[in-house]
Amino acid sequence: MKGKFGIIDLFSGPGGLGEGFCAYREEGLRPFEIDVSVEKDPVAHSTLRLRAFLRQFDDEFPTEYIDFLNEGGEEPDWADLYPREWALAEQETLNLTLGEAETTAVLDKRIAEIRKRRGDRIILIGGPPCQAYSLAGRGRKPSELGYVAHDENRHLLYQEYINVLRKLRPAAFVMENVKGMLSSSIEKRKVFDLVTEDLQSGGGAAEYALFPLSGNTDLHGHAQPKDFVVAAEDHGVPQARHRVIIVGVRRDLISDVDGFEPPKLAGVARRTTVRDVLSEMPPLRSGISARGGHVDDVMNWKRTVALGASKIAAMSHGLQGEAAGNFDKALGTVDRSKKITVEKRKGTTGGTLLPETCPEDLRTWLEDDRLDSLSLHETRGHMVGDLERYLFASSWATATGASPKAKDFPDELAPRHDNWKSGKFNDRFRVQPWDLPSSTVTCHLSKDGHYFIHPDPAQCRSMTVREAARLQTFPDNYHFKGNRTQQYVQVGNAVPPFLAWKIATALHPVLAKLVHAPAKLVREAGKVKIPA
Repeated sequence: MKGKFGIIDLFSGPGGLGEGFCAYREEGLRPFEIDVSVEKDPVAHSTLRLRAFLRQFDDEFPTEYIDFLNEGGEEPDWADLYPREWALAEQETLNLTLGEAETTAVLDKRIAEIRKRRGDRIILIGGPPCQAYSLAGRGRKPSELGYVAHDENRHLLYQEYINVLRKLRPAAFVMENVKGMLSSSIEKRKVFDLVTEDLQSGGGAAEYALFPLSGNTDLHGHAQPKDFVVAAEDHGVPQARHRVIIVGVRRDLISDVDGFEPPKLAGVARRTTVRDVLSEMPPLRSGISARGGHVDDVMNWKRTVALGASKIAAMSHGLQGEAAGNFDKALGTVDRSKKITVEKRKGTTGGTLLPETCPEDLRTWLEDDRLDSLSLHETRGHMVGDLERYLFASSWATATGASPKAKDFPDELAPRHDNWKSGKFNDRFRVQPWDLPSSTVTCHLSKDGHYFIHPDPAQCRSMTVREAARLQTFPDNYHFKGNRTQQYVQVGNAVPPFLAWKIATALHPVLAKLVHAPAKLVREAGKVKIPA
């Protein structure tokens, strides 16, 4: 390995994409390191900065950090304890908004320095919003792409990614985006086609060949739009998350080598399921919302859930045969005649964190044997009516292996929505069944837990931040700053870091062959200019 590749990470969020690249190792060394990451949200930035600080210690995190995760309480003052490492983290992570003059000035200076120091050993990563592509220097009508009026600067953000690409001229880039960009159109042209035109040109003189990581392609980067969709569940992530991921490699670097092979993600033999990552976590009871004068304590929760189970047992659920028996058995775990043993709302480990069925590479990725407590594994409160719906839904999923639709709920459990059975609320209460990958983790978790009901009826709750983070493949030692709502938002908006690690694993051997000549690095170093 002839030196590291520097990374510029735009729209970083809490750092999922960068985490995967920085964790990749080749011959025991890390070939990727982040030079600059940019995130405008101050809370996500604080998470990003904390992780950048911890990377200064490689895998040997400070004992104070491990104690903080295990014991909770007030977070240590890292700047006071480790001033050098904290200063490096602050230099790496920028809490700035792309498109503003201050950000552009800062980035231009950093880009010039990085180009001079790294030569071609640079990559650009990030997920710019393309929903407002119609305004990205093309003067189209915002209404044609469902433009959001209160977010009028979004059209600038995609253009900023292109601007950085043009100025940086990295050896390669990785761009992640929502699958919906494939179906969006402007003036009868697909947004995907317009975006890839800009990416291929690099916004200027440099030209890039674009490669899908999962689909078919040729050596010139010719592929169909659908080939760029990466299904995370096909690559070891316990979540059905489908995203467009485009890898661009500079054509002049490709032309300099013989036997070029595009990067490609290797699939997995068996999809990882919810059970594989959540089943051994400490069981928790939900909380009870204070609405209606309810008291949130163990005895009241047990009475409330047991009463709900008895009410549901008297309702018609429409299941027949074995499924009906399985439903009754699942409901019986919290029936009034049974002993409810779940008492805690906050988890500690108390034993094995992952079952034997969890794939070994993911187990190694998630677990940290220094932890004897799971941080951010604490439930929130639910209204009594929702507790009953959660109990019915999780019992149904246990019996059938699938989450119930609105039509499957007894009328007595229907929420007060006029359109409840119109199809608009078909998945309003969605269980994540044990033996499937979860559905896409989104920031909607910050509003309520209806889309992420825990599959264990006895726990009768939505998922915790730590459980959502597990489904997103954040390591157990990854701490999210802010309040619980802000933590859910960060987790839902992130790129699964385990998937990012696999992307880095596929990309690095390609880059190592393309960018390796020391003479070329020296020649480029003295000729760096920022395009106007």
